[in-house]
Amino acid sequence: MSHDLSLAQSHALALARILMVPVTLFRVDGEFAVLPSDELGSADVDTLAEYDPFDFGPAH
Repeated sequence: MSHDLSLAQSHALALARILMVPVTLFRVDGEFAVLPSDELGSADVDTLAEYDPFDFGPAH
């Protein structure tokens, strides 16, 4: 978990590209976290973004 949004975004994008699966960046208890989207399920979290490694575009 991280308190820095830009750091969490960077890690989310890198994780999506390394694992080649969509990942979700979310906030829980005031901290940012990243999980593969299919593992997040119906958890009660504040979803901020989803990073899809197959959606080609600029890295940042």
